[in-house]
Amino acid sequence: MKSLRFVYSIFLIFAIFYLIQSCNTEPVEKVEVIENNEIIPLAKCLDGFADIYPCNDYDLIGFVPISDLGGPTAEGNDCWGWVDPETRKEYALFCATTGVAFVDITTPNEPVIIGKLPTATVSSPWRDVKVFNNYAYIVADRATTHGMQIFDLTRLRNVTNPPEIFTEDQIYTGFGSAHNIVINENTGYAYAVGTNRTGTYQGGPLFINIQDPLNPIESGGYLGYSHDAQAILYNGPDNTYIGKEILIGSNENEIVIIDVTSKASPVFISSISYDNVGYTHQGWFTEDMKYFILGDELDEINFGANTRTVVFDFSDLDNPRYHMDYFGPTSAIDHNGYVNRNSYVQASYTAGMRVLDITDIESKSITEIGYFDTHPENNIAAFNGAWSVYPYFPSGNIIISDINRGLFIVKKSDL
Repeated sequence: MKSLRFVYSIFLIFAIFYLIQSCNTEPVEKVEVIENNEIIPLAKCLDGFADIYPCNDYDLIGFVPISDLGGPTAEGNDCWGWVDPETRKEYALFCATTGVAFVDITTPNEPVIIGKLPTATVSSPWRDVKVFNNYAYIVADRATTHGMQIFDLTRLRNVTNPPEIFTEDQIYTGFGSAHNIVINENTGYAYAVGTNRTGTYQGGPLFINIQDPLNPIESGGYLGYSHDAQAILYNGPDNTYIGKEILIGSNENEIVIIDVTSKASPVFISSISYDNVGYTHQGWFTEDMKYFILGDELDEINFGANTRTVVFDFSDLDNPRYHMDYFGPTSAIDHNGYVNRNSYVQASYTAGMRVLDITDIESKSITEIGYFDTHPENNIAAFNGAWSVYPYFPSGNIIISDINRGLFIVKKSDL
């Protein structure tokens, strides 16, 4: 009996020891680490605010101040995005008056400035960047002989001591200043718009073959100043133009539609204006290429209405028609806007980023479904706050370039 009690006691001691050890083993900590892999926002959107920023259904995930991105006196302007095809890392390309900053936002609540590419000439409040085949193409307005900087984005993989100060891989000197650069990734053509008004095409789009990214080839142009544009390989409802390369220019007081399939012989298709034109600034096709959504940059100032977004029916490219106006809830000026599926994501200066549901656009119904206001001071018609947005990252993160504050990374609250 005593021997049985001794064996039982030994067994009980070992069982208690094992239980204590199992409670302190590494697997429990590993489970915690896995659970904590969720990205924690800098500020959740709760009761209409994310920290000091008014919001609706969008959390503040990350932020980089303008002084870090461009220097102590810099201001922000355009932005774009790039996803490394090998590493799948996501990068924000942030334009400032002083140059472009490349920011790794793969861990969006801990963004890292990998490096900066200074301006090729002088500071400019209008700098623009687009991406093709892992190269960034950068232009600047009122920047003398700036030209188009070309930067190999795969160099970002090899930076070991960020931030690095880069030099461009190439500069295209076929023009000096340009307000914007437009790229059709399906054809490998870039379109520089808003160049010198006294040039050959008087500020109209310059056609540039970038199929060999570091060796651009001048390929013609189209006469007549264009402030911004979208270039597409057409696959919309107008059967006449299926497979054609179409350029839609936002040309100060009207929209102009051009067939640029033949760079040597571009063909005017049609143009359309609208009531209360302030400044025909920038627009984007819906994904079915039936409607074109336009932002007019000066109508809020000139006519006093709330933020107006103008929609056109482009079902027949030869006969474009006005479709509707959408008026937002504030008096802020709308700037750059982009379509992503059934949403139109708009940079609206002092009102920040606004997200519009365009599911029922055919029925002339557009509804604001979210926003993140990067300029909490006010929502007046003034040139402060959100300049541009980029809503195409696979992660669902959206970047906002703010003139005064810098780079915001936001995400829909339930994603």
